[in-house]
Amino acid sequence: MANVAGATGLPGWRDMEERAPEIARLGSARLNAARVALLETLRRDGFPRISPIQPYIVQGQLLIGAMARSGKADDLRRDPRYVLHSAVTGPDSGEGELKLWGSAPKAGQDLRSAAAEAWWSAWPPDKAIVFCLRIEQAAFVEWDTGLGLMTVHRWSPHVGSSDALGSLRR
Repeated sequence: MANVAGATGLPGWRDMEERAPEIARLGSARLNAARVALLETLRRDGFPRISPIQPYIVQGQLLIGAMARSGKADDLRRDPRYVLHSAVTGPDSGEGELKLWGSAPKAGQDLRSAAAEAWWSAWPPDKAIVFCLRIEQAAFVEWDTGLGLMTVHRWSPHVGSSDALGSLRR
């Protein structure tokens, strides 16, 4: 397994691929289509901070980078909890939504180097930090706007997987 400094024992992307393959498949497709997602961290004053990020799935791990002096990096070094939400390009697009909750320890040098195409590869480690998103909970929301249906796939390493179907009609 690739080195994740400060790993909390929470599962990573590969664990979700093995234990919740549908969420991992749908989530990977969504992340790769948009190439951007929104990451929420907690500021020092307790208020949320939302930042656009470029996610990379490398060696079975979901990685993000941050400039070392950014608020996002400061937030994650102080409190590694995060929420990730995939980008949605329009209100009626019908695009699925990946949502992840967990903690983001600093990735080891081996993972950082394995993402050769990532933007941070042009920056030294003291200028750009790479974090590995560990997953406490995951959800993928599928929309069928034609039928007015929403399906929510959920997974947690503690509870397992579940699906819920809902109607968009009143």
